[in-house]
Amino acid sequence: MQTPSPRVPEPSRVLLGCFEVGGRLLAIDVAQLREVVRFEPPTALPGAPPPIEGVIDLRGALVPVVDLGHLLGGEKLRPGPRSRIAVAEIDGLAIGLCVDAALEILSVEAAALGAPPALAVQSGCVATRAIVRRSGEPPLALLSLEHVLETLHRAALAGGAP
Repeated sequence: MQTPSPRVPEPSRVLLGCFEVGGRLLAIDVAQLREVVRFEPPTALPGAPPPIEGVIDLRGALVPVVDLGHLLGGEKLRPGPRSRIAVAEIDGLAIGLCVDAALEILSVEAAALGAPPALAVQSGCVATRAIVRRSGEPPLALLSLEHVLETLHRAALAGGAP
């Protein structure tokens, strides 16, 4: 009787949703994404802090929508045919993130994720949770959705400025 060869475990992989935001390529952990829907103009909420563009009705649930590019210090989204709303869930809260385009789902080895450089972190770059090293491609920033939520809370407390 032949002894079966031991199974070599597959390397741990992470799925990332890749989006274009203000001319930059950003990734979000798919584990935090619920879905990606076509862009629709959100209904404004009077008195909401400026980072919150409004809400959309997603199959009976109202989801607050944030312009991700504007929130990260860039220009407001100019909606086009490729614009999408990435619906994420952070700490049990659903939030829609306006992006210029949804590009692809990328499967990477967990070992390809590294911490942002210390100087960048010490300089205040807290929106990036990790950097994805890719062979033959430029590094990819993995967005910290927890930072997005914290920025929204700070904007509300400060009267609107992110």
